[in-house]
Amino acid sequence: MSSTLSTAPNAKAFRKRAPLSPSAVPVTRQEKTLSQQSYLPAIAEGLAVTMKHFFKNLRDKAKDQLPDPVTQRYDEGITTISYPEQKRPYPERFRGIHRLTHREDGSARCVACLCCSTACPAQCIHIEAGEYPEGDKRRGYERYPVKFVIDELRCIFCGYCVEACPCDAIRMDTGLHAVPYDSRDQFIYGREDLLGLTRFDGAQKSENVRHEPGDATHPGLDRTHSH
Repeated sequence: MSSTLSTAPNAKAFRKRAPLSPSAVPVTRQEKTLSQQSYLPAIAEGLAVTMKHFFKNLRDKAKDQLPDPVTQRYDEGITTISYPEQKRPYPERFRGIHRLTHREDGSARCVACLCCSTACPAQCIHIEAGEYPEGDKRRGYERYPVKFVIDELRCIFCGYCVEACPCDAIRMDTGLHAVPYDSRDQFIYGREDLLGLTRFDGAQKSENVRHEPGDATHPGLDRTHSH
């Protein structure tokens, strides 16, 4: 115990400051003037800039000289987009809210193969498959989705579901992004919700022509013939 106390450093050594470097220059605190302390000139300058843009945009709007915020880039001044009436154009490869594409008869092109839900890394797609009724030529050949649910809150918008789909039944070309809803339930899109969405130009059908079983142009197999 005595040896430990004898080797303990002196407390005064910790309080002793290192000498200043010869090149060190002491900085004196600058006293603020009354106008600087009140911040009134700075507030007036900010309001002046705001009112300048306000009256300039008001004049250009009256003369119909405002730049189009949708088709033109930002220029001098402020260009405000009146969302959602006005939107910036999205790139063609923009991944937005999902949709299910339609067949000629209006039904979903999805065959409930579960490829999209299997490829989804976020596991946000849930599908329940069903069989077509008796007498339908597609019964025993393919299925249809009784339920098709996508949780947009869990989705990471990677596009793997679109790449994995063999029927081009799911797309992310709506040009829409998730909006702030009131509850989590509103972010869950069901089968009818996905079928009701359209492409960014309003189309519902897919551009890829799908040859149905039984058609002369069908390249695969069906119950009556094979290639």
